[in-house]
Amino acid sequence: LHSPMYFLLSNLSFIDVCHSTVTVPKMLIDTWSEERLISFGACVTQMFFLHLFACTEIFLLTVMAYDRYVAICKPLQYMTVINWKVCVLLAATLWTGGTIHSIALTSLTVKLPYCGPNEIDNFFCDVPQVVKLACTDTHIIEILIISNSGLISMVCFGVLLVSYTVILVSVKEQIYKGKWKALFTCAAHLTVVTLFLGHCIFIYSRPSISLPEDKVLSMFFSAVTPLLNPLIYTLR
Repeated sequence: LHSPMYFLLSNLSFIDVCHSTVTVPKMLIDTWSEERLISFGACVTQMFFLHLFACTEIFLLTVMAYDRYVAICKPLQYMTVINWKVCVLLAATLWTGGTIHSIALTSLTVKLPYCGPNEIDNFFCDVPQVVKLACTDTHIIEILIISNSGLISMVCFGVLLVSYTVILVSVKEQIYKGKWKALFTCAAHLTVVTLFLGHCIFIYSRPSISLPEDKVLSMFFSAVTPLLNPLIYTLR
């Protein structure tokens, strides 16, 4: 339990608990309430922490892919490359990156003028839906959102795919011989990555338009994926 992998998993567990706490309690209250209201300040707070934990998790999943790459492709160098000092440094970096990302997006949203309507077509406050409520041209803001959140999601997903491709290529002879351990080790992580980053790419890599699939994906993003993570890693 004191290995780098479990240190990263403990960060993932903490992020998932916080990520769910930001959206799910309010969502459950609104399910039973006739007046589904949220103040502007609470909405901004929800957006800030939503993007803080979501972006931090994206960075963490990318770091975990690198951890698996070193563990499988360079096992003799693993404890030298991924030592405790590196783990703490990576954790501090990904939390700092998530904070900067969240501050940037929330600041862009807060500065916009809002004069109605004031209804969000989603279960919780998110930047694309809130930006749509602004009574000004938001074309530049939408481009900044795509270049920020969308680019982060796609770049990290690209890095993850490259990492796992290298892993699978490096162990293909073992797979042909029936040694599936490396593949099973990656399968759990790849499942989580696909569920989580698939939503981010779909929502933040296009203009702020509402689609019927948005609410379903938002439910998976905020509630289902954090629930599946402990199940997937426990079964692993």
